[in-house]
Amino acid sequence: MSTANATATTESTAPQQGGVRFTSAAANYIDDRTKVSAAVKEFGRKIFPDHWSFLLGEVALYSFVVILLSGTFLTLFFQASMAEVHYNGSYVPLKGMEMSVAMASTLDISFDIRGGLLMRQVHHWAALLFVASIGLHMLRIFFTGAFRKPRELNWVIGFVLFILAMAEGFTGYSLPDDLLSGNGLRIIDGIVKGIPLVGTWLSFLVFGGEFPGTDIVGRLYAMHIMLLPALVLVFIALHLVFVVVHKHTQFPGAGRTNNNVVGFPVLPVYAAKAGGFFFIVFGVIVTIASLFTINPVWNYGPYDPSPVSAGTQPDWYIGFADGALRLVPPHWETEWFGGTWSWNILAPLIVIGIFIVLVMVYPFIEAWITGDKREHHLLDRPRNAPTRTAIGAAGVTFYAAMWAGASSDLVATHFQMSMEGVIHALQFALIVGPFIAYFITKRICLGLQKKDRSIALHGYESGRIVRMQGGEYIEVHKPVSDYERWELVSFEEYKPLVLRPNDEGKITFGNRLRTVFSRWFFQDRVAPVTQGEIEAEGHNHH
Repeated sequence: MSTANATATTESTAPQQGGVRFTSAAANYIDDRTKVSAAVKEFGRKIFPDHWSFLLGEVALYSFVVILLSGTFLTLFFQASMAEVHYNGSYVPLKGMEMSVAMASTLDISFDIRGGLLMRQVHHWAALLFVASIGLHMLRIFFTGAFRKPRELNWVIGFVLFILAMAEGFTGYSLPDDLLSGNGLRIIDGIVKGIPLVGTWLSFLVFGGEFPGTDIVGRLYAMHIMLLPALVLVFIALHLVFVVVHKHTQFPGAGRTNNNVVGFPVLPVYAAKAGGFFFIVFGVIVTIASLFTINPVWNYGPYDPSPVSAGTQPDWYIGFADGALRLVPPHWETEWFGGTWSWNILAPLIVIGIFIVLVMVYPFIEAWITGDKREHHLLDRPRNAPTRTAIGAAGVTFYAAMWAGASSDLVATHFQMSMEGVIHALQFALIVGPFIAYFITKRICLGLQKKDRSIALHGYESGRIVRMQGGEYIEVHKPVSDYERWELVSFEEYKPLVLRPNDEGKITFGNRLRTVFSRWFFQDRVAPVTQGEIEAEGHNHH
């Protein structure tokens, strides 16, 4: 019996050993020609930080994967054509109505394709999450100073990725050729035609004739499924390459393990955690798509310029552009060079363009003002860079005012206010709000710095009152540990640049301008606690 068992065991393990040998030989064959093992070994040793704020970039990456998966499904059934047909699908209220093939195929996906409506909703919610997570990720990078040398170029790549994500979302949002998306395209057509001299020609070029053109949906479809996704993939790859090359930034002391190592290596810990987090993100998106309806095109019907009404807004990430148009004073036009210059369209375009360029090149602007040419791998606490944090708060306020302007009509109707009152309030917020936000934010940052300085020197208030021998009452403070004190005082003190002549012994206008900006950037600051002050305070405490 034992001999028979041994024979059976040998026969059963022989195919397994053969499979192992074949797998090993194939792996060696591939590795000899690609050297992939060295790359995997190098990448597998990379340490990824364990701080929660770094998950925002992962959410953006995973939501884009969901977009690709759901978009592939939708591509199989969507027909990007503006040819007119009579709808004959399952949705009874629109039966027999004339509409484009694009609109009819969207309705078919929603009501006649198994799982089609779920995939449409998953695709749309994932797109919204993709744009939102990129925006929040960039805010985290800005307020912590993660864009400083050597990561300035990666900031530009990330910002271009944010613009591409908005363009990708808008082109996809416009494909169904429903009433809401048609109104959005009509706004784009009006903006393009508002450009002097070349606006009309550009409109004909984009739409293929007088609006709505002959095949604008087909053109948007090509951009949505080929050009823009390819660019997004390229910039994501570039972004990840620079992350690997430059390594991750770190919060001072944050996320340290018992072995005093920040974060975890990719293999095996981080890969397992990232895989689990991907399925969490995927599950959350599917859950939201299952419970909350978004973009119900059957309620809007096919595009027709006649039933346009109030309450039509684009997706939230395009709201700032729509709001900027609404907040411009009316009748702002001039006659120049034989043509009409519509400043109520040009002014928002110019302002938004300047705003985008300033945000994109901000790392280089700050480096020029501060004169800081060192590499930075530790992040700043926002309170320790009060001017930068205040600038960020001002920029967010400026964006928020434009964004709120896109819903000015809904604000007026829901809160029973006059439209003029809402517009005037938002205009005030757009112009004056950033200055108020800048001042308040900077004061808060300086106050928090002073509080940290007091805690580093005197410790935390314990609430325990002690009477001294001389009759004096004092509050006993709980001293901070050396590690806690290091976190409070471990930031660098920057001072305004001193105006000095250049190598030729001249003081140029650029040097004077740089000195003025440097004084503004660092004029209000709280110096970190020095070791001498800590020792003196400890002696006094004794």
